[in-house]
Amino acid sequence: MLEFLDIVDENGEPTGKTVERKKAHAEGIRHRTSHVWLARKRNGRVEILMQKRAENKDSYPGCYDISSAGHIPAGDGFEESAVRELREELGVKADESELIYCGDRKVQCDDVFSGKPFHDNQFSRVFLLWRDMEEDQFTLQKEELESVKWIPFDECIDGVLNNKFKNCIATDELMILKKGIEKTERMFSDENGKYRQKNK
Repeated sequence: MLEFLDIVDENGEPTGKTVERKKAHAEGIRHRTSHVWLARKRNGRVEILMQKRAENKDSYPGCYDISSAGHIPAGDGFEESAVRELREELGVKADESELIYCGDRKVQCDDVFSGKPFHDNQFSRVFLLWRDMEEDQFTLQKEELESVKWIPFDECIDGVLNNKFKNCIATDELMILKKGIEKTERMFSDENGKYRQKNK
């Protein structure tokens, strides 16, 4: 089934035109994506969830990536798409109000996958979602991802910066995420691994 995306301007606003997903990647047409990073605190350290992309993905197969991310279908919004992807990819139910906005970023890259040119031109919105879950509590969409892994946030940054594991995570996105974590971490307590929101 064909998947159509909104063509957007440099500020991420729909232009009123749509494009089929494969054509967007073949021709570098700007479109939107939503990125959600799951975080938890264990033993006083912030951990984030990485997903390992399935080997049959058309881009970056087998790479560690954002907890949950997806292209936004034509007519949908960032938050609406984000909570749907969380449910479909990880089996995580969340309300839009739980998503913490961290920032926006523009992505432009050119690559080749399966012998075909791949021109990515995204306007991405980055969200943070605090969730205290074990890896085996996620229900994975096997067509999209192979596994998930919690990793201390500082180790993730070091691993990406120094290419210690196969990944397609952008360092500038981690810096955007870092601001969101620093802004909201104080609202939560990790006593006994449980969260309680403070000063709400």
